[in-house]
Amino acid sequence: MEISVIGAGYVGLITAAGLAEKGHNVLVIDIQKEKVDMINAGKSPLYEEGLEEILRKNSGKRLKATTDGEKSILDTDVTFICVQTPADFEGAVDLRPIKRVAENVGKTLKKKKTYHVVVVKSTVPPSTTEKTVTPILEENSGKKAGRDFGVVMSPEFLREGIAIKDFLNPDRVIIGATEEKAYKTVEEIYRGFNCPIYRTDPRTAEMIKYASNIFLATKISFINDIGNICKKLDIDTYKVAEGLSMDKRISPHFLNAGLGWGGSCFPKDIRGLVHKAKELGYEPKLVDGVIKINEEQPKIMVRLGKKRLGTLEGKKAAVLGLAFKPNTDDIRDSQALPVIEYLLKEDACVVVYDPKAMENAKKTINGRITFAKTAQEALKDADIAFITTAWEEFRELDYSGMKKPIIVDGRNLLRHRKDIIYEGLCW
Repeated sequence: MEISVIGAGYVGLITAAGLAEKGHNVLVIDIQKEKVDMINAGKSPLYEEGLEEILRKNSGKRLKATTDGEKSILDTDVTFICVQTPADFEGAVDLRPIKRVAENVGKTLKKKKTYHVVVVKSTVPPSTTEKTVTPILEENSGKKAGRDFGVVMSPEFLREGIAIKDFLNPDRVIIGATEEKAYKTVEEIYRGFNCPIYRTDPRTAEMIKYASNIFLATKISFINDIGNICKKLDIDTYKVAEGLSMDKRISPHFLNAGLGWGGSCFPKDIRGLVHKAKELGYEPKLVDGVIKINEEQPKIMVRLGKKRLGTLEGKKAAVLGLAFKPNTDDIRDSQALPVIEYLLKEDACVVVYDPKAMENAKKTINGRITFAKTAQEALKDADIAFITTAWEEFRELDYSGMKKPIIVDGRNLLRHRKDIIYEGLCW
């Protein structure tokens, strides 16, 4: 099928690359010419395992990038909208980017004589596709949704670090639409995928995305809450989690106690649904608790370090990990960032290192910190080290270059090491 994808950010580029790999002809549209040129050269503007290999294989063939959105939409049958929908501190989702895109797509559809399907893949609050995107498309095209063009909400469920694998081998595909032709068009795109396809309406599809992320975040906060109690009782949280996960109703996934969740999805989506619920006059008590537990973990981590040393003032503290999870360079809402903030408040001398996220961190983090070129440089003469991202290389590091090898482990990497002074975060 001929497909256009608006937005070459994380979701857009993975979607475009994945669809090209599945045999579709894809035009990915972005306003940044530098990014477009990189994609056309088979290079990835972001780090994601396996992505650049697919770009090299498909760029210039089934996958092309362009800044010409109008021509791309006119030349394709389906357009995926994959622009960012950031949220403010209160959780209100900024819909201006998707509104601008819907307006431009609508103006282009006005010139198109054939049926076209617009698929919203950006994460948006429930009812956005029906009450915001569709009316804008109709107003600017002069056409009627469901008759002249189709509108579908099909959320993404990608885990950074293994997003290509997730896209090509999904657990399910959700298609939210209100008319049969739109359903069938998008089903045809996913015909080569070996997974269930679940039909529903757009607002339910939007809610499935929010509910999925919030449920997974809840599992993490739950086991961290249990872990904080276990720590005080000298109980191994991970043995508790193992026994718990033997229950088929629970499963072991997302029961890894530690520093907590972050990234581009969980924090934004949780705040977004809380904000929406409060607009509707409902106070989501469980979700509020999930957020508060997660916010507490970095504070607990720094307190454990302070307890070990007596004071952190003037002490060299090595922070290992800046990305919110391993195998990505994404530092958005990383739990490492508040750890750094609390260490600086204690007047520690903070040195940081991450295998992939250093450049992104340098653009974002301001303050009295030092960026080390290697993990060993960060650890040299350090009084204490905090493991904040579960990079495998940290598991085998030589910690002997520290003054004393005191480690506060937020990701359960080093509990079996005998050559260090070990402190697990909540185990």
